[in-house]
Amino acid sequence: MFKLKLHWQILIALGLAIVAGLLTGKESTLFGISFYATYEFFGALFLNALKMLIVPLIVSSIIVGIAGIGSSGALGRLGGKTLLYYATTSLFAILIGLVVVNVIQPGVDDQGPVKERIGFSADTGAIEAKVAGKGAGDIVDVFLRMVPTNIVGAAADGQMLGLIFFSLLFGFFMTKIQEAYAESQFNFWQGVYETMMHITDWVMRFAPIGVFALVAKVVASTGFDAFVPLLWFFFSVVLALAFHFFITMPLLLRFVAGVNPLRHYRAMMPALLTSFSTASSSATLPITMECVEKNAGVSNRTSSFVLPLGATVNMDGTALYECVAAMFIAQAYGIELGFATQFTIVVVALLTSIGVAGIPAASLVAISIILATIGLPAEGLGLILAVDRILDMMRTSTNVFSDSCGAVIIGRLQGEEGILQEDSRAN
Repeated sequence: MFKLKLHWQILIALGLAIVAGLLTGKESTLFGISFYATYEFFGALFLNALKMLIVPLIVSSIIVGIAGIGSSGALGRLGGKTLLYYATTSLFAILIGLVVVNVIQPGVDDQGPVKERIGFSADTGAIEAKVAGKGAGDIVDVFLRMVPTNIVGAAADGQMLGLIFFSLLFGFFMTKIQEAYAESQFNFWQGVYETMMHITDWVMRFAPIGVFALVAKVVASTGFDAFVPLLWFFFSVVLALAFHFFITMPLLLRFVAGVNPLRHYRAMMPALLTSFSTASSSATLPITMECVEKNAGVSNRTSSFVLPLGATVNMDGTALYECVAAMFIAQAYGIELGFATQFTIVVVALLTSIGVAGIPAASLVAISIILATIGLPAEGLGLILAVDRILDMMRTSTNVFSDSCGAVIIGRLQGEEGILQEDSRAN
């Protein structure tokens, strides 16, 4: 019996969602039931189901992966390659964003800085309240969150850095105990991991419905009018993201990993469409792991270490966006930023992107840190809110794709065979 593959189902759902959102808007009802409220309900239900998987999947996958690696030497080599890859690609992304925003200068038009003409598109007071008290010193908190005082509390609060650090320690020292105990522990966590993957498969059957609801909600609330006043800023971010997504990453896949980038795009399609609709790399992590392992052919040993870590610290799209947004706001206010200040933006964007939570709109807090560091007013965030949601969806897909490329590249560097080959299971 013919059955559409998942990524085609999700793609169709995206198209239908755009049509439905435009037709219904926020106010339309049927038998007294709001279409918008219906979209919101099913979208939230799908997101909750994905988030439900995150903590047990991350913990079990990292513990099993680290315990499988075994020796500290092998772990050190894998960790070193992973961190080097993440730092390099994030730096590439930031520099691409910096070049694009300096060339296009979206914050300036024929009449000069656009601040007076663009106005504020949202309640800046509410945004200032969210980021009140934030500053460059918050970068230190990234390292403090790595060692939580309460691992259960960290899991409940979604502090992924602390959870990952604990799981790394647990998996490593599990190999140091007596073999009888280590074997039972490994079997337990392997069982948890296998169970979570089956639950993930089940949840993903409802992905087209969840994606439809999430995208329809966004279109119904904003339409396409939100893009008009910030068209050049939107175009600058999209151009920079596209360059990183379609040129930088494929070049790394081709010349570092030695694989066909087109096969990887096909393999990752379900995860990319899910990340676009949810705007959450953390919520997409279960699907990312499934695509990388089942479609791309990367071993669980590599993916269980690289991907959960990447979902927390590797934010190429977010770092790029932070840089472009800070530069745009400076241009809109008519502030000329010299080389030293722009270099500061690059460094702070690189550091803050590491600590940004993998959830929608989390980068707004990181941008506020950059603005405070270089002395720009925090109310400048109001200039970019109108298009932030759509760009959030795009940069999240870039984040997820970079994570997946990292798993492929590091898997190949580790000597794995069969990754994205002719007989791979990519769709």
